[in-house]
Amino acid sequence: MNEQITQRQPPRTDGSAVMTNEEMLRFLSFVDQIDMEADVGLQLSSVNACYRMSIFLLRQHLEAKLVTVTALAAASGVPYATAMRRIDEMLKEGLCIRRPKGKGRRTFSYHPSPKLIDAWYDYARRVKRIIGRTFGFAYDGEHYDYYFGGSYLSARIVAPPSVAGSKLDISGPLRLLVHADPTFMAMENLKRQFEQYFGASVRVRAVSIDRLREEGLANAALPRSRYDIVACDLPWIGEFAVKNVLRPLDDLISASDINVADFYPAGWKAAFFHGRPYGFPIHTTPELLLYREDLFAERGISPPETTDELLAAAKMLHQPHKTGIRGIAWNAARGTPMGHTFIMILAAFGRAVLNLRKVGHNFDAETIEGEQFRPMIDSLEARRTAEYLKELLQFSPLSILSMAWYERIAAYTRGEVAMAYGYNVLTSYFELDDSSPAKGKTGLLPHPAGRGGRNLAPVGGYVLGIPANLAEDRVDAAWQAVQFLTSSEAIKLYILNGSRTSPRFSVGADPEVRDLSPSIAVVDDLERSGLVQFWPRPPAPEIAEIITICGEEMHDMARGLKSVRVALADAQNRADQLMRSRGYY
Repeated sequence: MNEQITQRQPPRTDGSAVMTNEEMLRFLSFVDQIDMEADVGLQLSSVNACYRMSIFLLRQHLEAKLVTVTALAAASGVPYATAMRRIDEMLKEGLCIRRPKGKGRRTFSYHPSPKLIDAWYDYARRVKRIIGRTFGFAYDGEHYDYYFGGSYLSARIVAPPSVAGSKLDISGPLRLLVHADPTFMAMENLKRQFEQYFGASVRVRAVSIDRLREEGLANAALPRSRYDIVACDLPWIGEFAVKNVLRPLDDLISASDINVADFYPAGWKAAFFHGRPYGFPIHTTPELLLYREDLFAERGISPPETTDELLAAAKMLHQPHKTGIRGIAWNAARGTPMGHTFIMILAAFGRAVLNLRKVGHNFDAETIEGEQFRPMIDSLEARRTAEYLKELLQFSPLSILSMAWYERIAAYTRGEVAMAYGYNVLTSYFELDDSSPAKGKTGLLPHPAGRGGRNLAPVGGYVLGIPANLAEDRVDAAWQAVQFLTSSEAIKLYILNGSRTSPRFSVGADPEVRDLSPSIAVVDDLERSGLVQFWPRPPAPEIAEIITICGEEMHDMARGLKSVRVALADAQNRADQLMRSRGYY
């Protein structure tokens, strides 16, 4: 049995902002590379073994991975005997902890001590302040406002793209299969401009979310792909990898000079399956709680931080006969929409839909194996989630059980509801509508925390990938197109043409972009605070089917056809049967 790993949370000292695990990992990579360059370039002194091992210990700790003495010694960069002496010194100085791997066992794991963790975070904050001061980042009196590793220096204001130096080497049009959402609609509107950039015609086919998955799978069964580029919803990454829908891009990335650190961590990590990337994020859009700030202010209601507070606010604002306004709209249509609502709110109650390994406050969705594929639908947290959804029904529109992605935002845009769960990509509907009572009066929050859970923003969005069965003579052109269509310059163009989401730090930091949409600034802040997570929709190859199962059973519960207990048990049994049939456990 694997040893349970409990992470120590980043310390707070000197009033400085806490660095998230992801930001700290980027900092460790930075100092590690600086150290290696000094060794190679200066050759002034011997390797600092304790420094190297402390970096390795902290990195493995943040990624919730066990460290053996052999691995720790190998990370030192010095001979084994010397490394063992340095490890003993670290143990004596209280910088390292040695823990038995199991009761009565003689093997040990090694961990950074609280003293070492605190020292590294203090060091990271001081280095971050020096860098911030050097490069002129904004200072709020406590810390410099930037995320370590984000590409803020490449362009404070992202410039428009220039025409490529040579035409795209491709016969016929560049063929794209995408989703019919505001970002891809902006791409469609920019088609002429992109054709000028590529020097080739562009053909875009935009379809619904369910149709996109079906078409992607059907295309993979063909001898040759009909499309050069296919958009993939983040939770499908595992399925599209296993079923050979998309080709892995690691070889192409390693041969390029792309700064992948500019992508938001949640969106970038979600593009991986078994350690290999299958696409580039084109938009990273967490689901948030949208609320009418003016209505809350009139009634003296504070923005809800918990599900209980949300229900109380919905009850106060639900006055269909007096004001014509109902409490809240959300995804409750049968199947995929309701299924997404269930698993995302389940995450806010502190449970992943699969039996993922717990890592601090979050779960590990990057490495899923064996029992970790077991669904956790019939659980205490799931029961609390289902009961919460039942309570939401009484403060929802009459048509709530047929509401999906756009209907909920349309109701909010028209002023029919005081709140809505929705992706920030859809905020364009009211931000661009001068007649909407929600324009300029909308607050955005991460999901309110359920009992036993915490606030978080479940990430959504799409990556652009290259079909695995694309003819080889078209791959280079497709790769060039993917890089351009997900570039900072192209992302900003989408935003200028109606999109309201970005997958990149550099775009989120652009003052012109921030002025266009409050939601982009909110998401940028949530990303840097570590609240945007992709584990609520883990990339198991069967996740789309599990979402459908949850959406069907929860819809039957909402209609009163099944009790909470029966609906959860039926969903668990169906999902268990599915996963057992695939041989996971």
